[in-house]
Amino acid sequence: MLSKEEKERYARQLILEEVGEEGQEKLKEARVLMVGAGGLGSPCTFYLAAVGVGTIGIVDSDVVELSNLQRQILHQTESLGELKVDSAEKTLQALNPELTIEKHKIRLDQNNAREIVSRYDVIINGVDNFPTRYLLNDACYMEKKPLVEGGVLRFDGLLMTILPDEGPCYRCIFPEIPAEGSVPSTSEAGLLGTIPGICGTIQATEAVKVILKIGETFTGRVLAFHALKGHFDVMEWPQEKSCPLCGENPTIQVPGEKGS
Repeated sequence: MLSKEEKERYARQLILEEVGEEGQEKLKEARVLMVGAGGLGSPCTFYLAAVGVGTIGIVDSDVVELSNLQRQILHQTESLGELKVDSAEKTLQALNPELTIEKHKIRLDQNNAREIVSRYDVIINGVDNFPTRYLLNDACYMEKKPLVEGGVLRFDGLLMTILPDEGPCYRCIFPEIPAEGSVPSTSEAGLLGTIPGICGTIQATEAVKVILKIGETFTGRVLAFHALKGHFDVMEWPQEKSCPLCGENPTIQVPGEKGS
């Protein structure tokens, strides 16, 4: 049941036919995992906290650096040198003290990915490296967990929602991990600070839609936005029968490894 304070806090959502009190209670009971407390993780978890998601898990082993603050709005100047998960917890609970924050002060790897993913209802990707991106895709598919994928660079963003066995996975669209150095990082190519805000907020919205089972998610579709051109593109993308993970003859057995 929602308390009197919760009914007041979420009043604008409770009057939405698609949410209502039943939907708000679903959000309160939901467990969402954010992998990365940086550019995407900041706006995404901020809005998940605001709309009333009850439990937010955060995976990140990094500390706050000065160069983060241009886009990572969870953190403050006074947070420099602090673990991002600790800084994030302070910010999120200041916004919504009813939250439960579960901190994973580690890097996601082959030894812990599936176990951590299995504890949550929806997974959101906010990492900035390809090996972890593919690992998370594989772990979510094997644990049958919805994954909201996002990526940003320079003035552009890319987003899709992956529902296992209901549409394509990340490998259907990008079958192979790019060769090291073939795709520049944000530290090499740059990133406008507002771009993660756009993508991260949409990721939060996708997570809410998945939890409430409302609307149409970006499943089987890729959303690309280009800030300088001022437009969004939506591209249809079917599941690939040849996908090594979710195709007809899968070869990937565990995250990051191929079967013999």
